[in-house]
Amino acid sequence: MTDQRPVRLLLCDDHAVVRAGLRALLGSAPGVEVAGEAGSGEEAVAMASSLRPDVVLMDLQLGSGIDGVEATRRIIGQAGGDAGGGDDAGGGDVPRVLVLTTYDTDADITRAIEAGATGYLLKAERPEELFSAIHAAAEGRTALSPPVAHRVMARMRDPRPALTGRELDILGQLARGLGNREIARALFISEATVKTHLGRIYDKLGVDTRAGAVAVAKEQRLLS
Repeated sequence: MTDQRPVRLLLCDDHAVVRAGLRALLGSAPGVEVAGEAGSGEEAVAMASSLRPDVVLMDLQLGSGIDGVEATRRIIGQAGGDAGGGDDAGGGDVPRVLVLTTYDTDADITRAIEAGATGYLLKAERPEELFSAIHAAAEGRTALSPPVAHRVMARMRDPRPALTGRELDILGQLARGLGNREIARALFISEATVKTHLGRIYDKLGVDTRAGAVAVAKEQRLLS
């Protein structure tokens, strides 16, 4: 309807250039008004309380402060409600949070959804898809990029953590009792790379120790 008020949007990204680009892009979006922009998670939480936007467009990685997931959790929590429901655009007190990120790992998607995000969009999407997702989020409808929707469906069909081939290789070496240096030598990669993969493995399996990772992997039959 032409007389429907525009969706009031709060941008949150720690890169000023990205925010400027999004603001310029959304200037051409029908029925969308950029009410403000935040450069950190803490700032987004404060501005969401004062501006009361319909939708918060939230990046996940936000520098040294709280990340987008924690900011999402606080924004929804301070409004005292569940942002997953409702039908009227801008009709409730709880802002809808639409994640806009380059990260599409199972761990990131799961954390964002559990924090209360209404949608999860990748920055590679076309502008028209972003505009549509913003309106969908404002109406309380779930908006997911196709790759994200695919991951969610795959996770529902097979609840086992989706580890990459390299992560499975490292997990196998862990099960053999090898240390980081030995794993690096065995797989011809650096110790720093091993540590990076271990962090991702821990996140996906919901553990924080090597022994815990091996135990969960055996329970989930992830080891050959």
